[in-house]
Amino acid sequence: MNWSEQAVLVTGGTGSFGKKFVEIMLKEYRPKRLVILSRDELKQHDMRAAGLDHPSLRYFLGDVRDAGRLERAFAGVTIVVHAAALKQVPACEYNPFEAIQTNIIGGRNVIDAALNQGVRRVLALSTDKAVNPINLYGATKLCAEKMFVQANAYAGAQESRFSCARYGNVVGSRGSVIPVFQEQKLRGRITLTDARMTRFWLTLEQGVRFVVSSIEQMHGGEIFVPKIPSMRLVDLAETIAPGCEIETIGIRPGEKLHEVLVSEDEARNTLEVEDRYIIQPAHSWWRRENWVNGKPLPEGFRYASETNEHWLTNRELQELISPASPEEQPVPARVPA
Repeated sequence: MNWSEQAVLVTGGTGSFGKKFVEIMLKEYRPKRLVILSRDELKQHDMRAAGLDHPSLRYFLGDVRDAGRLERAFAGVTIVVHAAALKQVPACEYNPFEAIQTNIIGGRNVIDAALNQGVRRVLALSTDKAVNPINLYGATKLCAEKMFVQANAYAGAQESRFSCARYGNVVGSRGSVIPVFQEQKLRGRITLTDARMTRFWLTLEQGVRFVVSSIEQMHGGEIFVPKIPSMRLVDLAETIAPGCEIETIGIRPGEKLHEVLVSEDEARNTLEVEDRYIIQPAHSWWRRENWVNGKPLPEGFRYASETNEHWLTNRELQELISPASPEEQPVPARVPA
């Protein structure tokens, strides 16, 4: 794929992922047009003031709930990365209609606008919480995954193709536990919900590069899952705040002890390649020869954070933590053309 010929749009473009995506796109891929779609004018202003500005860059105010606005925004766009979402678990539990409006109805609006405007490739971001969900956020993302996979059937003979990228917790993203631990360290006491808890982990840059490579490889219908390391949250707490008291406060509503990125049932339709798993759609329109180099998974396979073969060492944790806070991230005065 020649990115310099593409017009790329990212929904939720002022979020943690969106900012890193835009930074990498401008530095390395340089599409002919790059559109940031978000509903917060202040965050757009702050991004521009921080140096994320370029002749190819467009800041577009809009909400994925507004179908008409998406139609206008997608005109002439060839690639869409759908990153907009309500993702705070407690907020989604307390405001379920709002979560559904953004994460599900907003997803449908993205699909409809992409089909109507002839967008060639759409990749939607998902989460490990979409697997066997126990909270509303996970349920809305599961529903969104189903919609984006089946959108390929709606596309029919059109060139529009839809896929998803599903991964785990992101270092430095808004809502990450790391800034919480760093703040608690100053008081000498860390609160932990359960010492047994494990999570998948990757950096913002790893997430962006995984999304870019998934767009380049997608046929339409896949859910791409990266091979990433796991960690125990108690190890994270001890690495961030060595010597601090750790208080266990109990698991919160909607929280799991461990997360799963590929369930046993999904594994039957999943292929493994060097750096990722590819969950294939169980639909008649899917061509099995799309991924002839993929290796089927063994019977009973389950990609879960507590049984992962790759675990972060203390040194690796330190390397992830050091640039974790978004406020500490260096931002260039101006991205080079």
